[in-house]
Amino acid sequence: MSDGLPATIHLKVVTPRRLLAEADVEAVFLPTLEGQIGVLPGHRPLFVGIGKGKLIYREGGSEESFAIRGGYAQVQPEKVVVMTEVGEDDDSGDAAA
Repeated sequence: MSDGLPATIHLKVVTPRRLLAEADVEAVFLPTLEGQIGVLPGHRPLFVGIGKGKLIYREGGSEESFAIRGGYAQVQPEKVVVMTEVGEDDDSGDAAA
């Protein structure tokens, strides 16, 4: 890239019980309390509350997603750390896709 931005951003998603995901991705889409936002490599620093919805990320040209509920995300130009209360595998009542 001519602007010097990296091609990927490091994503880490954790619950109090376990690590849900960790990967270098091209884009992350988060269900915030104010609506869905997209995060690309080089995004400005941001601290945001997470609502209920699907976290979506693009890795290696394919798209993956899973349900999350509550928590917060810290966005930096090179990484996104999402701390969520519940992932779809942690609460069988929210596993409906």
